[in-house]
Amino acid sequence: MQYRRFGKTNLNLSVFSLGAMRYLVNQENVQQTIEQALALGINHIETARGYGKSEEYLGAALKTGLSVPRSQLYITTKIPPTPDADTMHRFIDESLEKLQLDYLDCLGIHGLNTWEHLELVKTGCIQAVEAAVDDGRIKHVGFSSHGSLEVIQAAINTDLFEFVNLHYYYFFQRNAPAIKLAVEKDMGVFIISPADKGGRLYSPPPKLQQLCQPFSPLELNYRFLLSDPRITTLSVGPANPEELINPLQVADNCGELSTAEISAFQRLENQQKNALLTDKCSQCFACLPCPENIHIPEVLRLRNLSIAYDMTDYGQYRYGMFENAGHWFPGMKANRCTECGDCLPRCPEELNIPALLQDAHETLNGKAGRRLWG
Repeated sequence: MQYRRFGKTNLNLSVFSLGAMRYLVNQENVQQTIEQALALGINHIETARGYGKSEEYLGAALKTGLSVPRSQLYITTKIPPTPDADTMHRFIDESLEKLQLDYLDCLGIHGLNTWEHLELVKTGCIQAVEAAVDDGRIKHVGFSSHGSLEVIQAAINTDLFEFVNLHYYYFFQRNAPAIKLAVEKDMGVFIISPADKGGRLYSPPPKLQQLCQPFSPLELNYRFLLSDPRITTLSVGPANPEELINPLQVADNCGELSTAEISAFQRLENQQKNALLTDKCSQCFACLPCPENIHIPEVLRLRNLSIAYDMTDYGQYRYGMFENAGHWFPGMKANRCTECGDCLPRCPEELNIPALLQDAHETLNGKAGRRLWG
Protein backbone atom coordinates (compact mmCIF):
# COMPACT_ATOMS: atom_id res chain seq x y z
CA MET A 1 0.00 0.00 0.00
CA GLN A 2 1.23 3.46 -0.90
CA TYR A 3 0.38 6.61 1.08
CA ARG A 4 -0.03 10.22 0.03
CA ARG A 5 -0.38 13.56 1.74
CA PHE A 6 -4.04 14.64 1.87
CA GLY A 7 -3.41 18.24 0.96
CA LYS A 8 -3.26 20.84 3.71
CA THR A 9 -4.73 18.40 6.25
CA ASN A 10 -1.22 16.88 6.27
CA LEU A 11 -2.77 13.46 6.94
CA ASN A 12 -0.87 10.66 5.23
CA LEU A 13 -3.67 8.55 3.73
CA SER A 14 -3.55 5.19 2.01
CA VAL A 15 -4.19 5.51 -1.73
CA PHE A 16 -7.32 3.40 -1.22
CA SER A 17 -9.93 4.35 1.39
CA LEU A 18 -12.55 2.01 2.79
CA GLY A 19 -16.01 3.25 1.89
CA ALA A 20 -18.45 2.11 4.56
CA MET A 21 -21.68 1.96 2.58
CA ARG A 22 -22.02 -1.62 1.30
CA TYR A 23 -20.70 -3.90 4.08
CA LEU A 24 -23.73 -3.50 6.35
CA VAL A 25 -24.86 -7.14 6.39
CA ASN A 26 -24.25 -7.53 10.11
CA GLN A 27 -21.74 -6.49 12.75
CA GLU A 28 -19.54 -9.52 12.14
CA ASN A 29 -19.20 -8.72 8.44
CA VAL A 30 -18.38 -5.10 9.24
CA GLN A 31 -15.69 -6.15 11.72
CA GLN A 32 -14.14 -8.65 9.30
CA THR A 33 -14.18 -6.21 6.38
CA ILE A 34 -12.52 -3.48 8.40
CA GLU A 35 -9.86 -5.86 9.70
CA GLN A 36 -9.13 -7.08 6.18
CA ALA A 37 -8.79 -3.48 5.00
CA LEU A 38 -6.40 -2.68 7.83
CA ALA A 39 -4.36 -5.81 7.13
CA LEU A 40 -3.98 -4.68 3.51
CA GLY A 41 -2.70 -1.27 4.60
CA ILE A 42 -5.80 0.94 4.43
CA ASN A 43 -5.73 3.59 7.16
CA HIS A 44 -8.77 5.70 6.18
CA ILE A 45 -12.45 4.77 6.62
CA GLU A 46 -15.20 6.96 5.22
CA THR A 47 -18.86 6.76 6.20
CA ALA A 48 -21.80 9.17 6.28
CA ARG A 49 -24.83 10.09 8.31
CA GLY A 50 -26.97 9.04 5.34
CA TYR A 51 -25.53 5.53 4.94
CA GLY A 52 -28.16 3.62 6.88
CA LYS A 53 -26.64 2.24 10.10
CA SER A 54 -23.07 2.57 8.87
CA GLU A 55 -21.97 4.95 11.61
CA GLU A 56 -23.37 2.66 14.34
CA TYR A 57 -21.69 -0.42 12.88
CA LEU A 58 -18.37 1.37 12.52
CA GLY A 59 -18.67 2.78 16.03
CA ALA A 60 -19.25 -0.68 17.49
CA ALA A 61 -16.20 -2.00 15.62
CA LEU A 62 -14.06 0.85 16.90
CA LYS A 63 -15.31 0.31 20.45
CA THR A 64 -14.58 -3.42 20.32
CA GLY A 65 -11.02 -2.70 19.31
CA LEU A 66 -9.16 -3.10 16.04
CA SER A 67 -5.68 -4.28 15.12
CA VAL A 68 -4.61 -0.69 14.41
CA PRO A 69 -4.58 1.94 17.19
CA ARG A 70 -7.05 4.81 16.83
CA SER A 71 -4.10 7.22 16.51
CA GLN A 72 -3.07 5.45 13.29
CA LEU A 73 -6.57 5.28 11.80
CA TYR A 74 -8.34 8.18 10.13
CA ILE A 75 -12.14 8.39 10.26
CA THR A 76 -14.28 10.57 8.02
CA THR A 77 -18.02 10.98 8.18
CA LYS A 78 -20.20 13.16 5.99
CA ILE A 79 -23.20 15.28 6.96
CA PRO A 80 -25.45 17.12 4.47
CA PRO A 81 -25.65 20.92 4.47
CA THR A 82 -28.23 22.15 6.97
CA PRO A 83 -30.31 25.34 6.97
CA ASP A 84 -28.95 26.51 10.31
CA ALA A 85 -26.04 26.07 12.68
CA ASP A 86 -28.12 24.48 15.46
CA THR A 87 -29.13 21.57 13.23
CA MET A 88 -25.55 20.99 12.12
CA HIS A 89 -24.38 21.15 15.72
CA ARG A 90 -26.92 18.43 16.62
CA PHE A 91 -25.95 16.28 13.64
CA ILE A 92 -22.26 16.45 14.56
CA ASP A 93 -23.06 15.38 18.12
CA GLU A 94 -25.21 12.49 16.85
CA SER A 95 -22.52 11.25 14.48
CA LEU A 96 -19.86 11.33 17.18
CA GLU A 97 -22.19 9.44 19.50
CA LYS A 98 -22.96 6.76 16.91
CA LEU A 99 -19.28 6.41 16.05
CA GLN A 100 -18.40 6.35 19.75
CA LEU A 101 -15.63 8.86 19.11
CA ASP A 102 -14.42 11.97 20.88
CA TYR A 103 -13.31 13.53 17.60
CA LEU A 104 -13.46 13.10 13.82
CA ASP A 105 -10.33 13.30 11.73
CA CYS A 106 -12.39 14.65 8.84
CA LEU A 107 -15.91 15.94 8.38
CA GLY A 108 -17.25 16.27 4.85
CA ILE A 109 -20.25 18.39 3.94
CA HIS A 110 -22.14 15.66 2.08
CA GLY A 111 -23.70 16.35 -1.29
CA LEU A 112 -22.86 20.00 -1.81
CA ASN A 113 -24.60 19.67 -5.15
CA THR A 114 -26.42 22.95 -5.85
CA TRP A 115 -25.98 26.69 -5.50
CA GLU A 116 -28.61 26.57 -2.74
CA HIS A 117 -26.51 24.04 -0.82
CA LEU A 118 -23.46 26.26 -1.12
CA GLU A 119 -25.42 29.21 0.21
CA LEU A 120 -26.63 27.12 3.17
CA VAL A 121 -23.04 26.31 4.04
CA LYS A 122 -21.80 29.87 3.79
CA THR A 123 -24.66 31.47 5.71
CA GLY A 124 -25.51 28.87 8.32
CA CYS A 125 -24.10 25.49 9.07
CA ILE A 126 -20.41 26.36 8.64
CA GLN A 127 -20.62 28.23 11.95
CA ALA A 128 -21.34 24.98 13.80
CA VAL A 129 -18.60 23.17 11.89
CA GLU A 130 -16.06 25.86 12.75
CA ALA A 131 -17.12 25.73 16.41
CA ALA A 132 -16.51 21.96 16.42
CA VAL A 133 -13.07 22.55 14.89
CA ASP A 134 -12.30 25.10 17.56
CA ASP A 135 -13.20 22.72 20.41
CA GLY A 136 -11.29 19.81 18.86
CA ARG A 137 -14.20 17.54 17.90
CA ILE A 138 -13.36 17.94 14.20
CA LYS A 139 -9.81 18.13 12.89
CA HIS A 140 -10.36 18.83 9.18
CA VAL A 141 -13.28 19.93 6.98
CA GLY A 142 -14.05 19.20 3.34
CA PHE A 143 -16.99 18.50 1.07
CA SER A 144 -18.31 15.96 -1.41
CA SER A 145 -20.22 16.89 -4.53
CA HIS A 146 -22.25 15.29 -7.29
CA GLY A 147 -22.97 18.76 -8.65
CA SER A 148 -21.89 20.75 -11.66
CA LEU A 149 -18.28 21.71 -12.25
CA GLU A 150 -19.22 25.34 -11.64
CA VAL A 151 -20.70 24.61 -8.20
CA ILE A 152 -17.65 22.53 -7.25
CA GLN A 153 -15.24 25.26 -8.31
CA ALA A 154 -17.23 27.88 -6.41
CA ALA A 155 -17.15 25.71 -3.26
CA ILE A 156 -13.39 25.28 -3.59
CA ASN A 157 -12.97 29.03 -4.02
CA THR A 158 -14.71 29.76 -0.70
CA ASP A 159 -11.48 28.61 1.00
CA LEU A 160 -13.63 26.96 3.69
CA PHE A 161 -12.44 23.45 2.90
CA GLU A 162 -9.29 21.35 3.15
CA PHE A 163 -10.35 18.47 0.89
CA VAL A 164 -12.86 17.55 -1.80
CA ASN A 165 -14.57 14.27 -2.76
CA LEU A 166 -15.19 14.14 -6.52
CA HIS A 167 -16.39 12.01 -9.40
CA TYR A 168 -13.52 11.76 -11.88
CA TYR A 169 -12.52 8.72 -13.92
CA TYR A 170 -11.14 7.72 -17.31
CA PHE A 171 -14.69 7.64 -18.68
CA PHE A 172 -15.69 10.92 -16.98
CA GLN A 173 -13.08 13.68 -16.96
CA ARG A 174 -15.37 16.71 -16.73
CA ASN A 175 -14.10 17.58 -13.24
CA ALA A 176 -10.43 17.83 -14.25
CA PRO A 177 -10.46 21.64 -13.80
CA ALA A 178 -11.79 21.18 -10.25
CA ILE A 179 -8.87 18.90 -9.42
CA LYS A 180 -6.46 21.48 -10.80
CA LEU A 181 -8.07 24.22 -8.70
CA ALA A 182 -8.15 22.08 -5.57
CA VAL A 183 -4.46 21.29 -5.88
CA GLU A 184 -3.67 24.97 -6.36
CA LYS A 185 -5.43 25.48 -3.01
CA ASP A 186 -3.44 22.58 -1.51
CA MET A 187 -6.63 20.58 -0.90
CA GLY A 188 -6.71 16.81 -0.61
CA VAL A 189 -8.45 15.06 -3.53
CA PHE A 190 -10.58 11.97 -2.84
CA ILE A 191 -12.10 10.17 -5.87
CA ILE A 192 -15.57 8.72 -5.25
CA SER A 193 -16.65 5.27 -6.49
CA PRO A 194 -14.18 4.64 -9.34
CA ALA A 195 -15.39 1.04 -9.77
CA ASP A 196 -19.15 1.62 -9.82
CA LYS A 197 -19.85 5.19 -10.94
CA GLY A 198 -16.69 4.95 -13.04
CA GLY A 199 -18.37 2.43 -15.33
CA ARG A 200 -19.46 -0.62 -13.34
CA LEU A 201 -16.00 -1.85 -14.18
CA TYR A 202 -16.25 -4.84 -11.84
CA SER A 203 -18.53 -6.46 -14.47
CA PRO A 204 -17.31 -5.09 -17.81
CA PRO A 205 -18.71 -6.16 -21.21
CA PRO A 206 -16.52 -8.47 -23.34
CA LYS A 207 -15.72 -5.74 -25.87
CA LEU A 208 -14.32 -3.47 -23.16
CA GLN A 209 -12.34 -6.33 -21.64
CA GLN A 210 -10.79 -7.11 -25.01
CA LEU A 211 -9.82 -3.49 -25.67
CA CYS A 212 -8.10 -3.23 -22.28
CA GLN A 213 -5.99 -6.39 -22.56
CA PRO A 214 -3.65 -7.38 -20.96
CA PHE A 215 -5.25 -5.33 -18.17
CA SER A 216 -8.74 -5.42 -16.73
CA PRO A 217 -10.89 -2.29 -17.27
CA LEU A 218 -11.00 -1.73 -13.50
CA GLU A 219 -7.23 -2.00 -13.20
CA LEU A 220 -6.75 0.51 -16.02
CA ASN A 221 -9.11 2.98 -14.41
CA TYR A 222 -7.30 2.66 -11.09
CA ARG A 223 -3.97 3.18 -12.86
CA PHE A 224 -5.34 6.21 -14.72
CA LEU A 225 -6.15 7.73 -11.32
CA LEU A 226 -3.17 6.55 -9.26
CA SER A 227 -0.67 7.67 -11.89
CA ASP A 228 -1.88 11.23 -11.23
CA PRO A 229 0.05 12.49 -8.17
CA ARG A 230 -2.56 15.19 -7.54
CA ILE A 231 -5.06 12.52 -6.44
CA THR A 232 -4.65 11.38 -2.83
CA THR A 233 -6.99 8.44 -2.42
CA LEU A 234 -9.69 6.36 -4.14
CA SER A 235 -12.74 4.88 -2.45
CA VAL A 236 -13.29 1.15 -2.50
CA GLY A 237 -16.64 -0.06 -1.18
CA PRO A 238 -16.64 -3.82 -0.60
CA ALA A 239 -19.70 -5.75 0.54
CA ASN A 240 -17.44 -8.27 2.30
CA PRO A 241 -13.74 -8.84 3.05
CA GLU A 242 -13.15 -10.89 -0.12
CA GLU A 243 -14.10 -7.97 -2.37
CA LEU A 244 -11.04 -6.05 -1.17
CA ILE A 245 -8.50 -8.45 -2.63
CA ASN A 246 -8.65 -7.74 -6.37
CA PRO A 247 -8.92 -3.93 -6.22
CA LEU A 248 -5.96 -3.58 -3.89
CA GLN A 249 -3.62 -5.52 -6.17
CA VAL A 250 -2.69 -2.17 -7.74
CA ALA A 251 -2.23 -0.38 -4.40
CA ASP A 252 1.56 -0.43 -4.77
CA ASN A 253 1.55 0.64 -8.42
CA CYS A 254 1.26 4.42 -8.31
CA GLY A 255 3.97 5.45 -10.76
CA GLU A 256 3.74 6.78 -14.29
CA LEU A 257 1.73 4.85 -16.86
CA SER A 258 3.65 2.10 -18.62
CA THR A 259 3.98 1.85 -22.39
CA ALA A 260 1.47 -1.03 -22.37
CA GLU A 261 -1.04 0.99 -20.33
CA ILE A 262 -0.69 3.98 -22.63
CA SER A 263 -1.28 1.69 -25.62
CA ALA A 264 -4.46 0.34 -24.00
CA PHE A 265 -5.80 3.86 -23.43
CA GLN A 266 -4.98 4.72 -27.05
CA ARG A 267 -6.97 1.69 -28.23
CA LEU A 268 -9.93 2.89 -26.17
CA GLU A 269 -9.69 6.36 -27.68
CA ASN A 270 -9.38 5.02 -31.23
CA GLN A 271 -12.34 2.69 -30.71
CA GLN A 272 -14.57 5.55 -29.62
CA LYS A 273 -13.57 7.69 -32.61
CA ASN A 274 -14.10 4.86 -35.08
CA ALA A 275 -17.39 3.69 -33.55
CA LEU A 276 -19.02 7.10 -33.20
CA LEU A 277 -17.52 8.95 -36.19
CA THR A 278 -19.38 12.25 -36.62
CA ASP A 279 -21.87 11.42 -33.83
CA LYS A 280 -19.28 11.63 -31.06
CA CYS A 281 -20.16 14.10 -28.30
CA SER A 282 -16.93 15.56 -26.90
CA GLN A 283 -18.55 16.84 -23.70
CA CYS A 284 -17.96 20.56 -24.17
CA PHE A 285 -21.28 21.35 -22.38
CA ALA A 286 -22.01 24.24 -24.79
CA CYS A 287 -25.50 22.78 -25.37
CA LEU A 288 -26.59 23.65 -21.85
CA PRO A 289 -28.86 24.93 -20.46
CA CYS A 290 -31.64 22.93 -22.08
CA PRO A 291 -35.16 24.47 -21.89
CA GLU A 292 -36.51 21.04 -20.89
CA ASN A 293 -33.75 20.53 -18.29
CA ILE A 294 -32.30 17.52 -20.13
CA HIS A 295 -28.70 16.91 -19.10
CA ILE A 296 -27.67 16.58 -22.75
CA PRO A 297 -23.92 15.99 -22.22
CA GLU A 298 -24.48 13.21 -19.68
CA VAL A 299 -27.10 11.50 -21.83
CA LEU A 300 -24.76 11.60 -24.83
CA ARG A 301 -21.79 10.46 -22.73
CA LEU A 302 -23.77 7.35 -21.80
CA ARG A 303 -24.65 6.88 -25.47
CA ASN A 304 -20.96 7.22 -26.41
CA LEU A 305 -20.01 4.48 -23.97
CA SER A 306 -22.83 2.18 -25.05
CA ILE A 307 -21.97 2.39 -28.74
CA ALA A 308 -18.18 2.41 -28.43
CA TYR A 309 -17.67 -0.19 -25.72
CA ASP A 310 -21.00 -2.03 -25.31
CA MET A 311 -21.35 -0.42 -21.86
CA THR A 312 -25.13 -0.50 -22.20
CA ASP A 313 -25.78 -2.02 -18.77
CA TYR A 314 -23.85 0.82 -17.15
CA GLY A 315 -25.62 3.36 -19.36
CA GLN A 316 -29.04 2.01 -18.41
CA TYR A 317 -28.07 1.99 -14.73
CA ARG A 318 -27.08 5.65 -14.80
CA TYR A 319 -29.80 6.78 -17.21
CA GLY A 320 -32.39 5.26 -14.91
CA MET A 321 -31.35 7.74 -12.24
CA PHE A 322 -32.69 10.70 -14.23
CA GLU A 323 -35.95 11.98 -12.71
CA ASN A 324 -35.49 9.58 -9.77
CA ALA A 325 -32.55 10.87 -7.74
CA GLY A 326 -33.19 14.58 -7.23
CA HIS A 327 -30.14 16.81 -6.91
CA TRP A 328 -27.85 13.77 -6.72
CA PHE A 329 -28.39 13.12 -10.43
CA PRO A 330 -30.35 16.03 -11.89
CA GLY A 331 -31.98 16.26 -15.28
CA MET A 332 -34.90 14.93 -17.27
CA LYS A 333 -34.83 11.92 -19.58
CA ALA A 334 -34.07 12.43 -23.25
CA ASN A 335 -37.64 11.73 -24.40
CA ARG A 336 -38.58 15.12 -22.92
CA CYS A 337 -36.89 16.76 -25.92
CA THR A 338 -39.34 18.92 -27.90
CA GLU A 339 -36.92 19.42 -30.81
CA CYS A 340 -36.97 23.16 -30.14
CA GLY A 341 -33.51 23.47 -31.67
CA ASP A 342 -32.19 25.73 -28.94
CA CYS A 343 -29.03 23.62 -28.53
CA LEU A 344 -28.19 23.18 -32.22
CA PRO A 345 -26.42 26.46 -33.02
CA ARG A 346 -24.35 26.16 -29.82
CA CYS A 347 -22.87 22.75 -30.66
CA PRO A 348 -19.37 23.21 -32.15
CA GLU A 349 -19.54 19.68 -33.58
CA GLU A 350 -22.85 20.39 -35.34
CA LEU A 351 -24.43 17.26 -33.86
CA ASN A 352 -28.08 16.50 -34.55
CA ILE A 353 -28.75 16.56 -30.83
CA PRO A 354 -32.51 15.85 -30.90
CA ALA A 355 -31.95 12.72 -33.01
CA LEU A 356 -29.11 11.54 -30.77
CA LEU A 357 -31.24 12.10 -27.68
CA GLN A 358 -34.04 10.01 -29.17
CA ASP A 359 -31.58 7.23 -30.01
CA ALA A 360 -30.07 7.39 -26.53
CA HIS A 361 -33.48 7.11 -24.89
CA GLU A 362 -34.41 4.09 -27.00
CA THR A 363 -31.13 2.40 -26.06
CA LEU A 364 -30.87 3.34 -22.40
CA ASN A 365 -34.40 3.66 -21.05
CA GLY A 366 -35.23 0.81 -18.72
CA LYS A 367 -35.86 0.30 -15.06
CA ALA A 368 -35.94 3.44 -12.93
CA GLY A 369 -33.01 3.78 -10.58
CA ARG A 370 -32.43 5.39 -7.22
CA ARG A 371 -29.57 6.11 -4.87
CA LEU A 372 -28.71 3.29 -2.46
CA TRP A 373 -29.50 5.52 0.50
CA GLY A 374 -31.97 7.76 -1.29
